[in-house]
Amino acid sequence: MFWPDLKIEVLKNRCRRYPLMSSFYSKYAFMIFRPVTLAVLLLFITPGATNADTAQIKTGTLIDDLFDIRSIRSFVVQQDGELLIEEYRGRMHAGRAVNIKSASKGIISLLVGIAIERGHLDGVDQKIGEFFPDYFKAHPDPEKESITIQDLLTMRAGLASTSLASYGRWVLSDNWVEHVLSRPLIERPGGEMVYSTGSTHLLSVILTRATAMSTRAFARKYLFGPLQISIGGWDRDPRGYYMGGNNLALSPSALLKIGSMVMNQGVYQNRQIVPGDWIAESMQIYTRSHFNPYDYGYLWWQRELKGHTVQFAWGNGGQYIIMIPSLKTVTVITSISKRKGQNRADRQRLFSFIENSLIGHLEQRLRG
Repeated sequence: MFWPDLKIEVLKNRCRRYPLMSSFYSKYAFMIFRPVTLAVLLLFITPGATNADTAQIKTGTLIDDLFDIRSIRSFVVQQDGELLIEEYRGRMHAGRAVNIKSASKGIISLLVGIAIERGHLDGVDQKIGEFFPDYFKAHPDPEKESITIQDLLTMRAGLASTSLASYGRWVLSDNWVEHVLSRPLIERPGGEMVYSTGSTHLLSVILTRATAMSTRAFARKYLFGPLQISIGGWDRDPRGYYMGGNNLALSPSALLKIGSMVMNQGVYQNRQIVPGDWIAESMQIYTRSHFNPYDYGYLWWQRELKGHTVQFAWGNGGQYIIMIPSLKTVTVITSISKRKGQNRADRQRLFSFIENSLIGHLEQRLRG
């Protein structure tokens, strides 16, 4: 329900309870959207307001506040299994798949955990050299060969980034894997964070070679299928490998299922989809961004807001799966991408909204 309609419904309910207000409402209904008039009406109504009405008013305010960030198109909030807010703008709706950009890195993390649990991979300490024998036979480099799966998961491979200014050159190359592996080491493997979509693409290729299935087929069988999720588009590199960590399209309803499953330690509808131990391991802090005030796990971001740990997958332009375990809350946000500076400003406003508006509302609901 859109916020002005919500306010009208609250007033109607009050008028039914107070018949003397009915004629007033009928006579002055045209003034309902004028802020001063609304404030006066609410002064008359408030003494008899119910908790449900108060909650509706607060929810409507939250919706208005968030959509002041004009780029946002989806805003979904679920707490303790109850859908509190589901609002869309423009042509967005619950089932429309959109490019979630780098939020798909969280998906790659889940798939790696499933592959390890099913025996396709030995574990996070497995070295990447064995998955690219042809490249390293032609270009031997013991240090690069010693990069581990965990190094890729935590963006600590040490290879120069293929993201940001280097992204275009990488995706225009005819062999993405060789391009990534040929990048110079600017940090020691396992050392400082170097954010790079090339690292997550290597994970997608490793999944394909270890499972003898495409990353998409593996995801459909062991993750999206059990969650009853339909995949939208998913880009592939020139050699046919599905892109690891970018350009995957999923709907808000799909993102909500994924966030709920992750926050429930890998369980969905009483079925263990992803190992619980893997979820816990993924959410530990291994490194920290040099460009944002966020910590990093296995391709999931983390920060503290108002005393709560906030875990999230984040894609360029404002695509998010946000989990606040202490408040039993999953929030999904999708947006239209804007210029880089505006994206940064919108991200700052979003987290300010979560800290200063949403969290307080969620805390109050849990307290009853």
